[in-house]
Amino acid sequence: MSLIVQKFGGTSVADAEKISAAARRALRAQQQGHQVVMVVSAMGKNTDMLVDLAEQVCDDPPAREMDMLLSTGEQVSVALMAMAIHNLGGKAVSLTGGQIGVQTDSSHTKARIRSISTERMRRLLDNGNIVIAAGFQGVDDELNITTLGRGGSDTSAVALAAVLGAEMCEIYTDVDGVFTTDPRLIAEARKMSNVSHDEMLELASLGAGVMHSRSIEFGKKFNVPIHVRNSGVFTDEPGSVIGPIPESEDRAVSGCALTKAEARITVTGMPDKPGASLTLFERLADVNVAVDMIMQTAGHDGRADISFTVLESDLKGALDAVAEAADVLGTIDVLHATNVSKVSVVGLGMATQAGVADRMFRALAQAGVNIEAITTSAIKVSCLVARDQGLEAIRAVHAEFELGLAPAGRATFADSLAAAKKAKETDAMAVVKRLQSMEDLTVHGVDLDNSQALVTLSDLPDSPGISADIFESVAAAGVLVDMIVQGIGASGKTNLSFTVSQAQLPQALTAVGKVVEKLGSTVESLDSIAILSVTGVGIRSHTGVGLRMFGALAQSGINIELVNTSEVKVNVVVDGSKGKPGLAALEKAFADVIG
Repeated sequence: MSLIVQKFGGTSVADAEKISAAARRALRAQQQGHQVVMVVSAMGKNTDMLVDLAEQVCDDPPAREMDMLLSTGEQVSVALMAMAIHNLGGKAVSLTGGQIGVQTDSSHTKARIRSISTERMRRLLDNGNIVIAAGFQGVDDELNITTLGRGGSDTSAVALAAVLGAEMCEIYTDVDGVFTTDPRLIAEARKMSNVSHDEMLELASLGAGVMHSRSIEFGKKFNVPIHVRNSGVFTDEPGSVIGPIPESEDRAVSGCALTKAEARITVTGMPDKPGASLTLFERLADVNVAVDMIMQTAGHDGRADISFTVLESDLKGALDAVAEAADVLGTIDVLHATNVSKVSVVGLGMATQAGVADRMFRALAQAGVNIEAITTSAIKVSCLVARDQGLEAIRAVHAEFELGLAPAGRATFADSLAAAKKAKETDAMAVVKRLQSMEDLTVHGVDLDNSQALVTLSDLPDSPGISADIFESVAAAGVLVDMIVQGIGASGKTNLSFTVSQAQLPQALTAVGKVVEKLGSTVESLDSIAILSVTGVGIRSHTGVGLRMFGALAQSGINIELVNTSEVKVNVVVDGSKGKPGLAALEKAFADVIG
C-alpha cells in the first residue's frame, strides 16, 4: 500500500470549517488505498498571537520557553483534526513531535532534525489510522521541546515523507502551486506544472514564499516529490510538482524572483592577500548574519573590493561586524545602502544554453533599470537594482523570457513520479545511515576547473546598458561565459569580471575591447586561473561552509581573486598555479561531510 504525507498550513486549518474540509481530503486519500500521514500547522494567526503574549509578559523571552509556548499551537490543531476525522467515521491519532520521535539538536527556535523514529507511526498506520503529526517541532536529547524555525511545518512534512519512503508529499496552501513569479506583482505569472528541486532551492532562497528552502533540501536529498496544491480547491486538479525534473528541458529560464528587503555593504581597499575574506566573514558569522550575494572583483595594486548583501533587518549587526574587520584589515572605506532590491532568473536550462545573461541585461537596460551588481551561478543570474526600480525590473525580465507562456512538451505529474522513483536509492542500509544525520550538511564534491581564464574590466560607467553591450558583443563572437561578477560602483564607475575558456580568451578580449575603447575603460586578463568549487545541499543554510572554505585556503597561503555563490555552490577563483594545492586543502577541510 502506498503512503502519502499531506501538510496543511495555518490558513488551511484557520477555523472549524477548514479543519473539517482538510479531514475529508485525508479520508478520501485513505479510501483511495493510501496510508496517510497529516502534518498540521498552528491555526491561522495563532503563532502571532502567542508571540505577542510572550512579548507582553517578557522583554526578552528565553528561547527554550518560546519553544514550549509556540509548540502548543500545533498541538491544538492536531487534536482538533483527529476529532474531525473521528466525527466523519474515520480513525486517527494525533501525535506531538516528541511522541513521534523527532529528534533534534538543542538550538531552540531554529533546531535541526537529527533523526525521526518510524516505529510508532507505522504501527498506527497498519492499524488503519490516519496519523496526525504536529509540524514545526521535536525534542532534544534532554526531552526539551524544540521548534524548527521559519517554514518548520514544511520541513517536518518532507522529512516525514523521506523517512517513511512516501510516494508523495502534498503541501496544501492558499495558492494553486508554484508560479513563474509572484502573481501579486505580475498578472501574467503562470503556474508551473513541474519545478526541479535545484530550481526551487534557488527560488526559495530568493523569497518565493510557497516553500521554505530547508524542506526543499530534504526533498532533494531523499528524492521526495513535493506536490504544492490549493487547499481551497476540492478537486483533483494538480498543482505544481517539485521533483527531480524541470517543467521543460528546452527552456533556459523557468522562473524569476524579486527580493525586496535587501541591504548591500561594500568594503573597499581590502588587502588582496590570503585570509582577508576569512577575517571579514568570521566577524559576520560571529553575530549570526547570513550573507546572500558575495561579489569580489579582481584586485588591483594589492587591494580589492568586496560587496555582499544581507537582509535589511541584519544591517546594523553586519555593519558593526564589518567595522571590527576593517580595523584589523586596515580597509579604506565601508559603504552601505538599504535602497536596493535583487532581481533574479533561475533555470536548469542555463547550464546548457548560452545568452541568458545578455538577454536579461538588455531587458533591464531597455526598461531604464541600472544594474548595480551582478552575480551568477550555473542556474541563476542575480542583479542588484535600485529598490524603486525593482517592480519594473521583474516585469521586464518576466516578459523577456516569455514566462507567461507555457513551454512546449511540459513534463507531467506522472513524469515526476517516475523520475523520483528511478532516483530513489535501492540500498536500504545507505538510506538508514543518511537518515540518522538527515539535516547535516551534505557536500557532494569539491572540484577544480583549471581550463578557464579571467577577464576584468575596470572603470566602467555605472549606467544602464553597459553590461548588455559587453555581453552581447561577447555572445556575438561565439564566446561562452561562465562566471560573471560585477561589484558595487563608486563615483559613477564600476568593475566587472567574468570567466571564459582559455581557448576563447583571445576572442573575448577582442570582443570587449571594441566596447571598452569607446568607454575609456581598461581591460586586463589572466590566462591561467583555477576555479575551486564546493557543491552540496544546504550550502546556504549552513553558514559555516564559506568560512571553512576561506579558512582552508588561507591556511595554505592561497589568495582568493574572485568569489561567486549560489544556493548549492560556492566558487572561488585563485591563481592557476594554486589550483591543485587548493583542491587538496578543500578536500581535507570537507572530508567529514563529503558524501
